[in-house]
Amino acid sequence: MNILPTAREGGDRMKPLLSFREVAWNMLLITAGSLLSAVAINGLLVPHKFVSGGMMGFALLVQYAVPAVPAGIWYILMNIPIFILAWICVGRRFFFYSLAGLAIFSAAVLFINVGVKLEDKLLAAIMAGILSGVGVGMILRSQGSSGGADILSVIFLKRFSLRVGHTVFYLNCIVVLLALLMQSLESVLYTIIYLYVNSGVLNLVLNGLSQRKALFIVSEKWEEIAAEIQTELDRTMTLLHASRGITRTDTRALYTVVTFRDVAPMKRIIGGIDPGAFVVVQDTVEVMNARIGNQPHW
Repeated sequence: MNILPTAREGGDRMKPLLSFREVAWNMLLITAGSLLSAVAINGLLVPHKFVSGGMMGFALLVQYAVPAVPAGIWYILMNIPIFILAWICVGRRFFFYSLAGLAIFSAAVLFINVGVKLEDKLLAAIMAGILSGVGVGMILRSQGSSGGADILSVIFLKRFSLRVGHTVFYLNCIVVLLALLMQSLESVLYTIIYLYVNSGVLNLVLNGLSQRKALFIVSEKWEEIAAEIQTELDRTMTLLHASRGITRTDTRALYTVVTFRDVAPMKRIIGGIDPGAFVVVQDTVEVMNARIGNQPHW
């Protein structure tokens, strides 16, 4: 079953852009992530007077100052200029999914109030960070977001290749500075713990074991290493021409990008063939390729 919109390709032939299964899966991710985030906010952050991150953090600060208006309402109002920016900077599919995400997330914050019995403030901050990180990560694994800092993070990722978790953390610093003016130092410190855990869990959910690693290999036995890696792991490599810094003799270097799971067997293969090989393993922020790429879908 397919739903609109459709795109025209090759004359009169029409290709559906969205399927019912795709829409259902994305809405499920957004809804489940919003429910987890709402539990973290209403069940842990609000009872302990902690502050969330991003726009919800601003909304909670306003709610603490003006209790008559709930944070969910403030969150919607604060998102209006952000969605105007999103209409300009991101794709239409991401925009409309995020619009639905904003509605679901705001409704969850307004109506889901599940108490979590944790008297210890440190444990409450850690648990809130885990729940919120998983929740926001699930939302961003869909093709939309819940608005607010999520949209700003996606814009920064698309324009500047800055990781989502890092952008969220930097934006949260502004929230913390404002919280220092309105709350006790103790509450702000617990909030920082929550934000740190939230950022780490968010990066783990978004990247996890799917994060790509870049390997740079220099060895006299480069041919044997490349052949073994291609045979055993089915991974191709790029051959680079290089020269040694002291002797100026020509040599070869291998460069490849693999999944996190492939790093250990590749190191085993390289060490078995040439224990003296020079190997550098680096993190990647974004990889664009049909086979090995993990570029975001926003």
